[in-house]
Amino acid sequence: MYVPKINEMTDLHESTDFMKRFSFATIVSVQNNLPVATHLPFMVTSEDNEIKLYSHFAKANPQWKNIEANEVLVIFSEPNAYISPTNYDQFLSVPTWNYIAVHVYGKAKIITDENEVISVLENIIDHYESSYKSQWNQLPRAFKAEMIKDLVAFEIKISDVQAKKKLSQNKTKQEQEKIINALSKSANSNEKLIAEYMRKML
Repeated sequence: MYVPKINEMTDLHESTDFMKRFSFATIVSVQNNLPVATHLPFMVTSEDNEIKLYSHFAKANPQWKNIEANEVLVIFSEPNAYISPTNYDQFLSVPTWNYIAVHVYGKAKIITDENEVISVLENIIDHYESSYKSQWNQLPRAFKAEMIKDLVAFEIKISDVQAKKKLSQNKTKQEQEKIINALSKSANSNEKLIAEYMRKML
């Protein structure tokens, strides 16, 4: 990913928090010299600056068959906003787009142990809908075993993180505040999120 110096996110904790918050991401691998992508929810774990991702494919999706061959790319990107030149002091200005994105590269490993697969699923449940856990716990073990035959769980050990926040850092504080005020009033949730991140940056 092209990341100008002014837009770099160098804090690993900040990048990890972003991935956890916007965890529905895109995994990209290569098959027959062509990029292949799938959109999946990911569990993000971090310990001693080692980041791991966990998710699962539907077994009918053939992408899982090649993810161990080479490093994969996972793209986390959610909030973005059109920035009008009316927010700038200079008349000779053009529109742009503000956004945050984190690209991570790593080696994928398919999880085959049934207990480990169930653990991945339970961690996803805990994260996205913990109230469902009591119902999940009542499901028969045979039902769970049959269900996981239709999916392929995997983990990715991250080797490289490329993180970018393009939040009008090249503009004056006054212009940034005008952008924040404009986006904060928007009915668009993405624009409100960009305003939130810009406010934190200021």
